Amino acid sequence: MKLVFATNNRHKLEEVSAKLNGAIELVALHDIGCDEDIEETGATFYENASIKSHYVYKNYRLNCFGDDSGLEVEALNGEPGVYSARYAGEHGNHDANIKKVLEKLAGTGNRRARFISVISLMWNGTEHFFEGTVEGTIRHGRRGTGGFGYDPIFQPYGFDITFAEMTLEEKNKLSHRARAVEKLVQFLTEQATGPSL
Repeated sequence: MKLVFATNNRHKLEEVSAKLNGAIELVALHDIGCDEDIEETGATFYENASIKSHYVYKNYRLNCFGDDSGLEVEALNGEPGVYSARYAGEHGNHDANIKKVLEKLAGTGNRRARFISVISLMWNGTEHFFEGTVEGTIRHGRRGTGGFGYDPIFQPYGFDITFAEMTLEEKNKLSHRARAVEKLVQFLTEQATGPSL
């Protein structure tokens, strides 16, 4: 089974591919000849994920899914939210984004936060949504060199290390994206084999 992941983000591809365990062949946008930078103009994670999957399905008629994910910090009223990748202005500047979060939280006792991931799957012309979240806290400084984005400052509940200190395998057991992908895989498995009794 081949499925297009509406991204060219190498880190996301690695995370999701590892979760799929070879059961589904995942291809990226550049694999189908799509070099378009699909703009995320939605106001919610659901809207942004939907924009990506609809774009690919409309233009290439291939089963595909798009995702949108980000960090929501309770004391910052849910910021950075849908603006997670460009919170400090420049898209994908992880260092600047982390610095801005830490500066805005300086002197704040409430460090509660969560990562959320929403997947929009276009499957034979019908859209399906899958959501995954992981709760945790924002550390006062960076720790670890793995992962990407806000991983160096996010510590999930029940752990004394950040996402950036975990191996990909460890992170994939509990991350927001992993949880959304598990629901996606369950759906695709049922499509291929029929629902289990």
